[in-house]
Amino acid sequence: MNNVKLLTRMSYLAFGLSFLFLSIVSFPANAQTIGPERVLVRNIVLFDPNGTAEDRVVNILLRDNKLDLVTEDKISRAEADMVVNANKGILLGKLAIGEKPSFLIFNEDPRENFDVMMDTFTYSVFAVDDGVVVKNRLFGVVADEPEDEPKKAGWLAYTPPPFMVPLNYQDGSKWNQFETKYINGIFVSAMVLDRMNWMDQDQNSEDQWGDLEFYDGGEIRGLRFGLVGTLNFEKPWIYTIFAATHAYDKGFEVKDSDDLTFFDYRLDIPFFNNSVMSIGKQKEPISMERLTGGTFLWNQERAAISDALMPSRNIGIVWNGSSPERYSSWAFGAFNNWLEEKNSFDESATQYVGRLAWAPLRSADDSNLLHLGFGYRYSDVKEGFRYATEPEFNKAPDFVDTGFDTDTGVLPADNTETYNFELAWRRGPTTLHSEYTRTDVDNPDLGNPSFDGYFVTASWILTGEMRRYNKKSGVFGGIPVAKSVYQNGKGAWELYARYSDLDFDDGAVNGGKLQVATLGLNWWLTPFFMVNAGYKYIWNELDDVQAESSGLMTRLVLVLE
Repeated sequence: MNNVKLLTRMSYLAFGLSFLFLSIVSFPANAQTIGPERVLVRNIVLFDPNGTAEDRVVNILLRDNKLDLVTEDKISRAEADMVVNANKGILLGKLAIGEKPSFLIFNEDPRENFDVMMDTFTYSVFAVDDGVVVKNRLFGVVADEPEDEPKKAGWLAYTPPPFMVPLNYQDGSKWNQFETKYINGIFVSAMVLDRMNWMDQDQNSEDQWGDLEFYDGGEIRGLRFGLVGTLNFEKPWIYTIFAATHAYDKGFEVKDSDDLTFFDYRLDIPFFNNSVMSIGKQKEPISMERLTGGTFLWNQERAAISDALMPSRNIGIVWNGSSPERYSSWAFGAFNNWLEEKNSFDESATQYVGRLAWAPLRSADDSNLLHLGFGYRYSDVKEGFRYATEPEFNKAPDFVDTGFDTDTGVLPADNTETYNFELAWRRGPTTLHSEYTRTDVDNPDLGNPSFDGYFVTASWILTGEMRRYNKKSGVFGGIPVAKSVYQNGKGAWELYARYSDLDFDDGAVNGGKLQVATLGLNWWLTPFFMVNAGYKYIWNELDDVQAESSGLMTRLVLVLE
């Protein structure tokens, strides 16, 4: 069925649903009013009337006349007083977690048989009005019936997240979204608020960095906003524009404002064999942690080695593609930041970057998945190099620093080569993620130094959700919150720990060593509102003197999408 035909038929959806009450009144013999019992309906098909998303077979649970859960996972019959099998009937209606739902289930697909929409009485087999079952022609599931549904790894969550599943077929566009004949778009923004407290510091650390309590206090860590949308060619082009203000980078006590910085301005153009050409300022295709959006990281800040050796963004061209059915992806790019630098193109450094990602081992339901990744970056370093980073707290001095020439502010080199290796394993709500990164510097006068480091992160989502895995990019995403606090749920709670290590002492460079142990807790109250706390214990070595310190940072994240 082509999209035009589908849209034409779905335009009659509201008309068809209007027959709901007529059907109920016309057939009181079939009506069955269910009180505050638990009702489980299995094997329902949800589909997107716009034809842009795949059909999904789900189970739904009503509790006390309210929608309690929508999931592709198995729900035990012990959770319900009434269990029926929809046999992949099609659901149309309004679903919202924590509210009283109204919907119809049809025994035929309205996309294939338009009569379904015109005669809801004949084709509907199950109906719920305001949380009450008013029509039931489905067979129940008897107690001794074998459990033929696949059992997943003990977690119940939305797949995809609830704000992406097409539950409400009468929902209009968002207020921050626009659609025209030639261009579509949606305005998005995010604010990140931090509060830093340095808790302990030994004498060696104080001798090296001074009293770290000087850095205590709050700051707006990020205030970003932008526009994402499509240029409506036959194959749409996707544009991305994001900016941020630095007015608060140094904390609430700073009053001077800085200019806006454009973090992203990118155009994604469809290419041959389902690949994409991305042109503009964007992330370099290397390292899962670098490619993951900062809002959805496990930790509050990226590991020190990732922050020190790999840039956030650069101006260039990236060609990327994937084989989603094989869970593999690739990306290659060339970059030169001359547009935002004072130098000409020939005087600015050029980088060549690539990444391969693959999930070679997967269970049938994807709850058990092993990820591998490899990235490479070459730079001719025409502008020199300097690697430095804080100890995974933004409000802190640079604990490691390769140093610089006082005249140029950098160190010279003929070229640098960076290698990145990724290993991750996800099993249901548990994830392990590790990366090793090494940069080799070609400078005989400095002894051709190499700088390297690694990190290992472990996380456990206490409420049972599972982080999404993007098969097209080989990157883990955020947590699909199963039941937000606005839906009478607990939100999503994630406990995480990380150990990271880096070494910037090699050759003639004495940049220091750093190890950081982190323990933290994330609480996503909704898919767009999160608070967290992270404690770090830090060991560092500078000029053969070892020092220790620790601190606690709390964060609040607000996202508009």
